[in-house]
Amino acid sequence: MHMDMQTEKIYKDWLTLSQVKGLSNSACHQLLAKFKTPEKILSCEPDILLSLGLVEETVSALHSPDIAKLDKTLEWLDNSSHHLITINDTDYPELLKQIHSAPIVLFAIGERQALANVYIAIVGSRNPSESGKKIANNFAYELSLSGFSICSGLALGIDYQGHLGALKANQSTIAVLGNGPDRIYPAKHKTLASEIAKTGLLLSEFFPGTSPLPYNFPRRNRIISGLSVGVIVIEAAKKSGSLITANFAMEQGREVFAVPGSIYNPLARGTHSLIKQGAKLIETTEDIIEELSPLVNVVINSTSQSGLCSDEQSNLDPYYNTLLNSMGYDDVSIDYLVQSSGLTADVVSSMLLILELEGMVESRHGGKYCRCK
Repeated sequence: MHMDMQTEKIYKDWLTLSQVKGLSNSACHQLLAKFKTPEKILSCEPDILLSLGLVEETVSALHSPDIAKLDKTLEWLDNSSHHLITINDTDYPELLKQIHSAPIVLFAIGERQALANVYIAIVGSRNPSESGKKIANNFAYELSLSGFSICSGLALGIDYQGHLGALKANQSTIAVLGNGPDRIYPAKHKTLASEIAKTGLLLSEFFPGTSPLPYNFPRRNRIISGLSVGVIVIEAAKKSGSLITANFAMEQGREVFAVPGSIYNPLARGTHSLIKQGAKLIETTEDIIEELSPLVNVVINSTSQSGLCSDEQSNLDPYYNTLLNSMGYDDVSIDYLVQSSGLTADVVSSMLLILELEGMVESRHGGKYCRCK
């Protein structure tokens, strides 16, 4: 693929506007409200921009952008599965556009039409209990079959299970990244990310080359809540990123749902705190659908867990049988499976994700896997 010169010029103008340090999204919104397009902003005389309240350093940066950064980004965008979504585009999500300081550009990998879906966010602990994992996976699966799409942050734990449950239902899901779109963090979720991009999207407001730095994640979290009609929190400590997402959701006027837990479980303190603040206590997906059905057109499905029965292993591809037989029912590492099965690490990772979707293996702590059927 090679983008035409007109598209390249439009992209370059948007990227120039959005890469200026010190020019906030709010300031960009004000400039766009007045001038309509980045091209008109960039062709504006410095004196006019200064009279609007911009400082000299910002005006100078608008007229002297980082060319190497722009060229590298345009090179990344020159791919049919890579997208630049601007706030002026008709498919920029309407809910996200409404939030304070909405990103003026988003970078995406995957199927752009997935932006039109109705999203609900699932967030929670990076180190959840087995019960928490199961709840996240089941909720994502059932909500996906009921007409919602799942939005989360590709993190370990609850995020991972949320995305996995959506894929298990053969529905698209959005993963919002806290780094540039050219990098997957954590790296162990590369296979999951590639599966998400087949029908959904990997989304980021950060330029390619941006590292997953700690202060990027609160910014990422406001997009997760901003894209969604509601946020479900499953297991969260009293001080956690999940509560930041929930607080953004409350500020944005979104519904917040919290799954209660044992009073002795530290991971229930965050969700119980949210319930005290007015979040809706939920036990089933019907609780969520009942609350949101006036807002969106969803269908309550009677859902049952999909997956292969134990006597269906004979119908698997021989390579999958080889892998399963290599596992046994103890926790094993990918390195062990590579050695025992004779398959490559990439192939083993991909097969494990499929088997996890089918409910035949579970991911465990420390990057290990265990057979459960």
